[in-house]
Amino acid sequence: MHIVIIGSGVAGVSFAEKYRALSADDDITLVTREHDGYYSRPLLSRGFTKADIEQSIILKPFDKLRENNIKVLCDAEVTAINRIDKSIAILGSQTLLYDKLILAQGSSAFIPPPFRPYNKLFFCLNSLVDLKALRQFRQGFLDQNHQTHWAIVGGGLIGCEVASDLAMAGDKVTLFHAMDRLMERQLAAEDSTLLLKVLQDSDVKVLLNQAVQEFIKKDDKVCVRTEVTTEFDGLIVACGFKPRIELAELAGLETGRGIKVNQQMQTSDESIYALGDVAELPNGKLYAFILPIRNQALWLAEFLAGQQLESWTPPVFTTKAKVHGFEAAHPYNV
Repeated sequence: MHIVIIGSGVAGVSFAEKYRALSADDDITLVTREHDGYYSRPLLSRGFTKADIEQSIILKPFDKLRENNIKVLCDAEVTAINRIDKSIAILGSQTLLYDKLILAQGSSAFIPPPFRPYNKLFFCLNSLVDLKALRQFRQGFLDQNHQTHWAIVGGGLIGCEVASDLAMAGDKVTLFHAMDRLMERQLAAEDSTLLLKVLQDSDVKVLLNQAVQEFIKKDDKVCVRTEVTTEFDGLIVACGFKPRIELAELAGLETGRGIKVNQQMQTSDESIYALGDVAELPNGKLYAFILPIRNQALWLAEFLAGQQLESWTPPVFTTKAKVHGFEAAHPYNV
């Protein structure tokens, strides 16, 4: 059997390694747009206080997977899934046949439609490539002994984590949030209040109830316009994530917020499965957190190897914000 996996995050790599441990003979090919290796995506938001982050974030080079008889095609862009002949098309390359296809592409940064015309004016933080670009931009100011002044738009999990880390690294940060409290989806109201105080104590300027209208380029500055217009050195948009379901949609698979799967992680095509951020379970939930994603991947490997008969059920898990000095008093909403 030839198993093809699209995506090299925790879902794709955990599945590949577990399935290889259970089956020495089946072909496993992992196709990814990444080239640096398998890395810890949660550590991206700590990418400014850790000097060696570009190396320490790598959990496993792709060559380590290849040593385990897992084929890895990196820097590869999958453009289509052909369900009739069971193949995927790779940009500028060959088609690749599969018996079972695992969709584990994760999610991309969500850019609100009003911001999309200004995409050249801001950064996102969704990959190691993004982090490297941010660090290189910031280094230009460090080389001039200039304190970088950042605007971050979005007071959710990632926005708060990045604001905290940049402030701890010595930068000046202003955080814009559209709602009346921070991380309103994850935190109880009193924990949002505590988070606000922690960020303010680290010299992050937090502006709530902010309707950001546009971004403007002015010489070497970028301006954020709300009721007033403010200049910054750099701008980061952190307004959440969007599951990468485009390939599935083009292939005619059933989709909603994510790619719809049953309790066996199987899509509307019996030969195609989905894991992680992209997988929408029958209860309508997407389990976009490390522990359940890894649990899904290990379960599916056992299921396809014939060693798991029960349906997948989400494990008990918690999450927490990586904000320096912040501990929530109540459980997070997950």
